[in-house]
Amino acid sequence: MSKKRRQFTAEFKLEVVLEGLRNEKSVAQLCREREITDKLYYKWREQFLEQAPTIFGGTVKQARESAEQAGQIADLERIVGRLTLENEILKKPRAC
Repeated sequence: MSKKRRQFTAEFKLEVVLEGLRNEKSVAQLCREREITDKLYYKWREQFLEQAPTIFGGTVKQARESAEQAGQIADLERIVGRLTLENEILKKPRAC
């Protein structure tokens, strides 16, 4: 006789993940109480965290691109600052 696989609702998964993220209980204790494996909990948590940026109107791809663009902007701002400083130094008259 084979065991039938249990199916969990999205609400149940969300409830379990949020409870785990609150750190009120250990993951092991949470999994025992909910009768799931810790591997399953970590899978659900990973899915939740990957999809979290889409909640506020973006996609995961957009969130990654935005982070990359922020890094590029910071790099370019550093370069502009350095070049501005060099330009100011070169404009000053030299005492010979």
